[in-house]
Amino acid sequence: MGKRKSRAKPAAKKRMDKLDTTFCCPFCNHGSGVECKIDLKNNIGEANCNICQENFSTTVNALTEPIDIYSEWIDECEKVNHLEEEEE
Repeated sequence: MGKRKSRAKPAAKKRMDKLDTTFCCPFCNHGSGVECKIDLKNNIGEANCNICQENFSTTVNALTEPIDIYSEWIDECEKVNHLEEEEE
């Protein structure tokens, strides 16, 4: 008589940690002043600082996360600062 084969247990699903939605403001340097919101209905992502009232908006798609919006804002700030340095 043969031995019965045991079924392998299914692998446990790894839970992904949620990414932050609040970030440090590039203008006032407040630690958690910037809050990012995504409106997929209108394809708009916004980053707003609750302290100094600075804001940034960009177009988004279904794969966009709040960190992507914040990163674009930082990139735009660096681009503007670099252009100002070249003019002087």
